[in-house]
Amino acid sequence: MLTLLTAMYLVVRSASTQRTVEVTLSSTPTLRRRSRKHLRLVALMAEPIRVVVTGAAGQIAYSLLYSIAKGDVFGKDQPIILVLLDIPPMLPVLDGVVMELQDCALPLLREVIPTDEVEVGFKDIDAAILVGSMPRKEGMERKDLLKANVAIFKTQGAALDKYAKKTVKVLVVGNPANTNCLIASKSAPSIPKENFSCLTRLDHNRASSQVAIRCGVSSDKVKNVIIWGNHSSTQYPDVHHAKVDLHGAEMGVYEAVKDEAWLRGDFISTVQLRGAAVIKSRKLSSAMSAAKAICDHMRDIWFGTKEGEFISMGVYAAGNSYGVPEDLIYSFPVQIKNKTWKIVDGLPINDFSRAKMDATAAELVEERDTALDFLSQ
Repeated sequence: MLTLLTAMYLVVRSASTQRTVEVTLSSTPTLRRRSRKHLRLVALMAEPIRVVVTGAAGQIAYSLLYSIAKGDVFGKDQPIILVLLDIPPMLPVLDGVVMELQDCALPLLREVIPTDEVEVGFKDIDAAILVGSMPRKEGMERKDLLKANVAIFKTQGAALDKYAKKTVKVLVVGNPANTNCLIASKSAPSIPKENFSCLTRLDHNRASSQVAIRCGVSSDKVKNVIIWGNHSSTQYPDVHHAKVDLHGAEMGVYEAVKDEAWLRGDFISTVQLRGAAVIKSRKLSSAMSAAKAICDHMRDIWFGTKEGEFISMGVYAAGNSYGVPEDLIYSFPVQIKNKTWKIVDGLPINDFSRAKMDATAAELVEERDTALDFLSQ
């Protein structure tokens, strides 16, 4: 027992820092308190996790990397090795990103590795955030966009399968995110399908924010909005099950807003078309809000969702209770515990919602079938 120890030395080897820490335990109360503090500090010297971000020279990554490196995503006591993966022409830009990360002097950031090689990028990775994809160019048909991205995510999926840890958590951000996620997963058969998800948290956050603005409350007073389906203009932002804390009283969104026409009209179209509206104003796509949504998504995977709350994620549709075709990555309401997501089952679906859920599923089926044709070529 600690109280019986008088002048004992404890030597701990820290795997993450590769240095020896010597802690003195003493029988005097003051020194015992200090010793316990030192022991807690030793316990916090966790093994670094390896996190890869693709498209790391892009504007979303530029908004994202600082938050990851300073502990906003994986924890304030979790050391990080950041791997920055991009195409060869972007390596000089990556060098600048590395310099900036170093100049931030972030204590949790143990190493930054820039690379254009997937075998380096995905080696022993704990978390993969796949931001990079082929953007749609002027005059490009959707099938051409799908074909280009199938090639990218087939390669990255195969690299994950070969080099990453089998416990890796993979978040696909690059659009078309749902179908890119499906292709990556199919190309990594040794990694559980449940380890793959795509980002619809940005849409979820947009929906929560619109409701909050309408009700005159902060966004944290709104919970359990749902994004169903595809991360596209067919997505369905659903607030039938959402709640608002209005002046200390929790109530349904329909009751709080008291404007069904807005909730079934402009609210939905505003969320569906928000990305295009940002591009029209900024002449660039969403970056700051996308990075925030990525952080929210990955933090919830790592630490779980709050009791009684659910969030939106694009996940495998297998076994869902909502009649969604199973071989899709489809956005559902999910709850997360112990790094494992579970679709929230049994929510009542009215005819209005059913039609919109089916419409976005039909788009995903068409995307999937086109992409799988390219995958087999």
